[in-house]
Amino acid sequence: MRGESGAVSRVLVVDDDAGVRFTLREMLRSLSGIEVEQAEDGEAALEKLAARPFELVITDLRMPRMDGMELVRRVSVVPHAPRIIVITAHGSERFAVEAVKAGAYDYFRKPFDVDELLAVVTRALESVRLRHENERLTGELNLSRSMVFSSEPMGRLAQLVQRAGSRDVTVLITGESGTGKERVAEALVRASPRANGPYLRFNCAALTEELAEAELFGHSKGAFTGAHRVRPGLFREADGGTLLLDEVGELAPPLQAKLLRVLQEGEVRPVGEDRPVKVDVRILAATHRDLRKRAVEGQFREDLYYRLNVVQLRVPPLRERPEDIPVLARMFLDRFSDRFHTGPLKVPEGFVDRLVALPWPGNVRELENTLESLVALSSDGELDLSLLPTSAPRAAGATSAGPVAEGARSEEGEATPTGTGLKERVEAYERGLVLDALRIEGGNRSGAARRLGIGRATLHDKLRKYGLDSAPDEGGEGRG
Repeated sequence: MRGESGAVSRVLVVDDDAGVRFTLREMLRSLSGIEVEQAEDGEAALEKLAARPFELVITDLRMPRMDGMELVRRVSVVPHAPRIIVITAHGSERFAVEAVKAGAYDYFRKPFDVDELLAVVTRALESVRLRHENERLTGELNLSRSMVFSSEPMGRLAQLVQRAGSRDVTVLITGESGTGKERVAEALVRASPRANGPYLRFNCAALTEELAEAELFGHSKGAFTGAHRVRPGLFREADGGTLLLDEVGELAPPLQAKLLRVLQEGEVRPVGEDRPVKVDVRILAATHRDLRKRAVEGQFREDLYYRLNVVQLRVPPLRERPEDIPVLARMFLDRFSDRFHTGPLKVPEGFVDRLVALPWPGNVRELENTLESLVALSSDGELDLSLLPTSAPRAAGATSAGPVAEGARSEEGEATPTGTGLKERVEAYERGLVLDALRIEGGNRSGAARRLGIGRATLHDKLRKYGLDSAPDEGGEGRG
């Protein structure tokens, strides 16, 4: 019997009689894919359950120190609790029914009937498998509303997002730049009981310490120069909802202390006010930094790190999930061909293989920018593979905005990999504006020129420059 993702199903047998434990273990071994561990009473069982996850617990009701009924009560309230089957002696079915009411999945009687026992265990493990499968599918559906993926690592992340999202717990989202941490935060909010509440985002690296403090915690009128009115601050605006602290590793030390107070006490103290204000906000934090390392180095408060790191979700980089590159590429090609009105694009042979072979240090964001540039610079409805970045490894942390025109030079005078420079990106944007104007005006070049605020002759030059001069002039005054 296999658990989720084909893993072995772990079963914990709890009984103070070593002979009973041995008998149960041997009977369970007839089922494939089961790993059995043993505990002599409820307290020993809780220790094992705290150390590792189990799919199923089989427990006697009468045991010293902690009996089976108390074990059922303690275990059944834990998130993602294992199924619990209780063993009852003949004539004690009343206690088994009470255990089921307390949270047990089912029961069987002593002396053991092998077929009955294995049937109950099989049903219990199958219910666990179905629960995991439902959770996985729900999580993938939720995350797919923000991200496109087909890889196993992202499927696993989707399942964890669904679990963490449904519980009011602080989540630290980690991962390299460009992996999609903000998209994961959106999925967490959708899975949350606070989904209908406010959802606000704050970039901790975007403002100076003083401005960030006022933005987050609010201020009273006249609290500082320029404070002409009362501002509630993002924490109070997000009351009853969720606040994402992006790039939380960049938060200034004094603000780290104030954030810790919010997490510990559930209250904020606006700048210029003496009394704290109670808030009910779920905190999500995202960072590409190693906060544990920064805490050890004294650059980030260790107590704040542990407060934020209740649940950590790591978004894998693109190089760890190359299976996602083809589906991402298809999505981006469709998006940008529609935006730039290029029509269906002919994808050269080997294009996807070239994409998969590239290192993508900028992750999904770099892939998106690269394909945007390729589509914008496409000619006659075909992508130009020569404009792809080279597959040579790039410096750590380096990102690419997209293809650079052949022969472009860096500031040091070195030839840069093929990609996009400023001139090419500006031209690609201008080409899109021209196409938009022609579409809106139904192909009328005079109308398109007026809409763009340029002369008809200038528009004709741009059409020729971008290879669009063969477009029909519907309703125009002839060709300019």
